[in-house]
Amino acid sequence: MRILVLGAGGYLGGHVTERLRALPGARVLVGGRSPGADVAVDLAADRPHLLAGALAKAAPDAVVNCAGATGGDAVTLAEVNARGPAALCAALRAAAPGARLVHLGSAAEYGPGAPGLRVAESEPCAPAGPYGATKLAGTVAVASSGLDAVVLRVGNPVGAGAPATGLPGRVAALLAEVADPGDPEGELRLGDLSAYRDFVDVRDVARAVELAATAPGPLPPVLNVGGGEALPVRELVRRLADAAGFRGRIVEAAGDGNGSSGGSERSARVSWQCSDISAAGAALGWAPAHSLDASVAALWEARSRSFVPDGVAAP
Repeated sequence: MRILVLGAGGYLGGHVTERLRALPGARVLVGGRSPGADVAVDLAADRPHLLAGALAKAAPDAVVNCAGATGGDAVTLAEVNARGPAALCAALRAAAPGARLVHLGSAAEYGPGAPGLRVAESEPCAPAGPYGATKLAGTVAVASSGLDAVVLRVGNPVGAGAPATGLPGRVAALLAEVADPGDPEGELRLGDLSAYRDFVDVRDVARAVELAATAPGPLPPVLNVGGGEALPVRELVRRLADAAGFRGRIVEAAGDGNGSSGGSERSARVSWQCSDISAAGAALGWAPAHSLDASVAALWEARSRSFVPDGVAAP
């Protein structure tokens, strides 16, 4: 089986690629803009006919699109998250119409949830900002493409390699910079951590991608991939602090400008987010296998291995 992974250099894409490469009988090709890519493509800029030419040469049985932008201005978000999937679908229809397409969407497409309720794939979407709106546009392009395609609408992923542009990675980076984590007088200052989020281990996301790429027969157009429960953001931060051995105080200061570490505009507008993951269980036989503690431990272990204090040369 030939599987083409787009966005393999990113956080989710790296885990997905590692998982697929362990699949017996699979040949995994990497597509992207990097010089080492097996298939040279730029979803945000290439015309569909150029993408089609590259896809025809790759001859994939399945394509996994992990490419996406979580930050930047509205133009960048639209180019990567909305235009990219639409161009990819047009190219696939021309070059590999029989290939299975697995596209990674986001739970941010739903927008604010009702406290205490899990949102199913059939619920209307009302994204709260440009990121969710552009991801939703990408989902619509894939779901209406007529291809053998499925969108995995991913919750808030946690695990090794989490980037500092998101809450888990940013908090881990801040904790790694604490001079004396055991000092009870120390402080970790963040924004408002009262929002509830549906956290999912990045390894469970990768396993869902593997199942979706290899499942026989057609799949539902959209499947939620999350932890299936909502937890306060401060609970994630507390567990991460415990993993880091931080014994100081966590101070929440609303409006401190820390962005994704808390107090962000999106957190204020989306105070509750939780996905109903039963459809993924029925269609793929998938359910999350890793606890939040296991996700946090993997994140901190990877972060502590890679952190180099100021003034110390990297090996």
